[in-house]
Amino acid sequence: MRTRAAALLEQPGKWQIVDVDLDEPSANEVLVRFVAAGLCHSDDHAATGDMPVGRLPLIGGHEGAGVVEKVGPGVRSLAVGDRVVAQFVPSCGRCLPCASGRGNLCDLGMYALAGSMADGTYRAHHDGADVGQMTMVGTFAEHAVVSEFSLTKIGDDIPFHVAALLSCGVPTGWGSAEYGAEVEAGHTVIVMGTGGVGMNAVQAAAARGASYVIAVDPAPFKREMATTFGATHTFADIDEAAEFARSVTGGQGANSVVVAVGVTTSEHVAKAVDAIGKFGTVVVTGIGDIKDEGLPINLWMLSMMQKRIQGVIFGMGTPSFEISRLADLYRSGRLKLDELVTKTYRLEEVNQAYADMHAGSNVRGVILHDT
Repeated sequence: MRTRAAALLEQPGKWQIVDVDLDEPSANEVLVRFVAAGLCHSDDHAATGDMPVGRLPLIGGHEGAGVVEKVGPGVRSLAVGDRVVAQFVPSCGRCLPCASGRGNLCDLGMYALAGSMADGTYRAHHDGADVGQMTMVGTFAEHAVVSEFSLTKIGDDIPFHVAALLSCGVPTGWGSAEYGAEVEAGHTVIVMGTGGVGMNAVQAAAARGASYVIAVDPAPFKREMATTFGATHTFADIDEAAEFARSVTGGQGANSVVVAVGVTTSEHVAKAVDAIGKFGTVVVTGIGDIKDEGLPINLWMLSMMQKRIQGVIFGMGTPSFEISRLADLYRSGRLKLDELVTKTYRLEEVNQAYADMHAGSNVRGVILHDT
């Protein structure tokens, strides 16, 4: 079949609307009609060239929700008509990471940057060339063939436009606070960057009983929104936030800092390390230029104060479990999803959506596909 998609034809480059031809689903694959796609900063990293991709053209989008329209041989977890959320990291359930409870580090993730299916081949084609799918899903397409290991079934009561955010931004941010920072009641927590990921770290820190949830963002709109999601204090600058954290902790500093800046640099991480106190944790969730290496931090202080730097992917949780768990929190009214969606866009407006993101006017934009 033929479908429309927003794809990169070059790096760096802009998203272009193209027609692609899709193969039939192969073993353990399904055809999905995507209804909504979240506009995460990671896709923009592909557009700017900060993040290399294994195949051009590349269909963007790794946050998405839709409906299964066809199943391939051997599919056991899904059926035609099921509503699904895409996982930006697959989880096969059988490899060593999955078997040890680290489904976010599934061995199939090796295909994510390549944009291929789990057998290393491609299901989308444009002008006779194979087309990659961002993190094996490619939700910027109206239809896509996707591995069943990259999808989680959801209930009919979760609207598509908010369900899409469960693919990445919500579990990544929530898990950064819960699993990465191990936030406990009474903690002082700083969240650097309050976009679609950081705002959920704010939510989680507040839900886990942190006494001070300090949001840092240069955009006034995002600082204002952060108070809606549980921030007790907001600052435009990390230095001001760190000074405040020390003022309420007897000079010690924050228990943790979640770094969720859209384009994370070594300087961001270094300032976060300075902002935490003894046995504090810096959670590095945001990503930047893959060529950026080295941290300008004081190694003596890192060791002698027993500080910790923790990397995070998908919030350190198993995707299918976290998606289902967070959907339940939304149902119970304990997780804000609707409030995360600042604006919706048509597929043709994808580049404008990212311009709005860079302008700081969105917490999260969402594409609504024509249906």
